[in-house]
Order: sequence, then C-alpha cells, then structure tokens
Amino acid sequence: MKGLILSGGKGTRLAPLTYTRAKQLVPIANRANIDYAVTDLTDAGITDIGVIISPETGPEVQAHLGNGERYGARFTFITQDHPGGLAHAVRTAEGYLKDDAFIMYLGDNLLDGGIRHIIEKAAREHADACILLTPVENPSQFGVAVRDQEGRVTKLVEKPQAFISNLALVGVYYFTARIHPIIHHLKPSPRGELEITDAIQGLLDSGANVQCEEVKGWWKDTGRPEDLLDANRLILNRTQRHLEGQIVDSEIVGSVHVSAGATVSGSRLRGPINIAAGAIIENSYIGPYTSIGEHATVQNSEVEYSILMRHASISNLERRLDSSILGEHASITTDNTRRNTTQFTLSDR
Repeated sequence: MKGLILSGGKGTRLAPLTYTRAKQLVPIANRANIDYAVTDLTDAGITDIGVIISPETGPEVQAHLGNGERYGARFTFITQDHPGGLAHAVRTAEGYLKDDAFIMYLGDNLLDGGIRHIIEKAAREHADACILLTPVENPSQFGVAVRDQEGRVTKLVEKPQAFISNLALVGVYYFTARIHPIIHHLKPSPRGELEITDAIQGLLDSGANVQCEEVKGWWKDTGRPEDLLDANRLILNRTQRHLEGQIVDSEIVGSVHVSAGATVSGSRLRGPINIAAGAIIENSYIGPYTSIGEHATVQNSEVEYSILMRHASISNLERRLDSSILGEHASITTDNTRRNTTQFTLSDR
C-alpha cells in the first residue's frame, strides 16, 4: 500500500502566514503540520509515500521532507500544475500509484487516534474505498456523507446548502485502483474542480464497496489562524514534562517541554508549553498552550495561547500577548494599547 499526501494549494485562509511559506509547513507545537501526516502513515506501516506539491511552494516542501530517511519513509514528489481539486490530485499521481491501494491524506489536517483503523476496516470488508467521517456543526463548509440505518454510505455531497447530514469527510481516504477510471470520467464542479466527493459517489453508483469509519478522537482542519491555534492546543495537551535546557531562577508548573539549548531565566512557565532549542525566555510569563520556536526570544513580557515561530521576538510588552501567531523573524516591542491583552497574527519578516 502507498501513501499520497496532498501538499499543494495556496493557503489563502491562512494569510498572511502563507505569503512566505507553504501552509503544510506552518509549525504546530514546533513541528510542521505535514510531519504529523507523515507520522500517521508510517505508524500504520506505509513508507512508500507520494507527495503532491505545487510549482510555487513545492521546492520548500521538498527541502523540508528530504528523501524521507529521517521519517523512515521514501518520498516521491509529484507536481500538480494547478489546484484542480482533490480528485485532480489523484489523477495527477496515477502514474505513481499504478494499481496499488493507497491512503490519501491532506497535509494540512490533524488527527487524533491515527489511521490504522481505516486500513483494517477496508481490509476486513474488502472495500474499494473507505472514508473517514466526523460530526461537524457547519456541514455546509465540507463534503458530507449520508448513511442508511445500517450505517452504510448512500450519498455524498460537496458543501451542501441544505442540511442532509452532519458527517463531514475528514481529509483521509482509502482507495483501490478502482477510483482511477471513475476520475477519468469526472466533469469539473461549478467551482471548476474535480471533486473527490463526486469520485466517491461515482464509486457508489457503479456498485463499488464504499465503507466508512469515524475519527477516533479529534480532527482539525488547520486552514485558518484560529484553527491553527486550537490545533496547537490539542497537540500540546500531549506534552510530557521534559526540562533539558538551562533554567535559572524560574518557576515551572505543569507539562512543560524545554529543549536542549533553550534558556529560561527569571521567568514563570505554566504548561502545557513547548520551547524549542535556542529559544531565550527572560523575566517573562509563558502561559498554557504556547509554542516558542527555535531561537525565538521573549523578554519582559507575558504570552499565552500563542505560537511564536523561529527567530520571532517580543519584548517589553505592557499587555499580555494572547491568541497570537508570529511568523519567522517577526518582532513586537512595547505597545500602548489599553486592553488587558494584545492579539496579533504576523507573517514572516
């Protein structure tokens, strides 16, 4: 079995962060979003992985992933010349996938509970496809699945305007090679894309065996800044206390990870927190659900529920920085707001 990670697209919902980087490389708990997808695949025993990339951000994604050795995987990079939809990505990768069954995984998704259960369900039921579902409050923003009383999938609709189901398709799919001829006959949707929901509906209409599983735990689509912060929170909830950096005259409470090479002095840290190598925290408070990237600096300030990327810095803030994302080399110094907290989303400098 092969894996297919989708790492194209323009990431417009994450602007301005994606003006200077691929959305799949935005860090969550100091780890690139796409790394979690790779780990889910390799944990399920899938090490032959194709990666769909775009002409604009492909070189950056390729440089980050490398040859796959550090993940225990082997990558094949496949350029999608334009964002033509998820089914178009599968068609683009057909030469790589050949006749093999595969897991398609959207590179900006995060899952709790892994993907092994979807593979086991597909094998047990001899499925031609198996989709992963989760209940959502806003089904009109997703592709959704309708199930009968026995739990079998009967219909799929992309972003329905009228309510038909609250079960959204999560960005993980199992397919056999039976999907390819279906995609060959697809026509673009009204938004000009080849929709994966239409492809799966085509499988259903042809009598194929389409199974489903629900997410074990939580699922996050990290397409917006607020989703990114919530994903950071969810991942940090797994943090184990690990204090390897230099810590001087500081109070450490709860699940705090301080990497080797980081320095914390005269500060109070209240987890869960992840502080990367080379970071410097001086005379500051770092509150729960905060990630501090490599060589980032926090001086004489308070930060909570935020993400600071590599080389970001804040200093001498009069108000607490909260619910904020600072890109690489972004910098904030003394502010004159009269609020109790300050909120920013800043791209790389």
